[in-house]
Amino acid sequence: MAIPFRKTSKSKRDSRRAHTKLSAPTMVVCPNCGELTLSHMVCKKCGFYKGKLVVAPKPEKEAKETKETKEKK
Repeated sequence: MAIPFRKTSKSKRDSRRAHTKLSAPTMVVCPNCGELTLSHMVCKKCGFYKGKLVVAPKPEKEAKETKETKEKK
């Protein structure tokens, strides 16, 4: 295995690591409902993609009611 001849300085090490970072996901506004969504993905709130209904959204009231009834049981 190769062994470095000299110690790598902190500035050399840090400049090498300068490009290793996380980037924020690209968010776009849904033209149908105005919710922020990931680009090239179906809107989770309304179910539209490129102006067409792809997935029927679940009503929010029913989802909340089912959670409450499960907790009571």
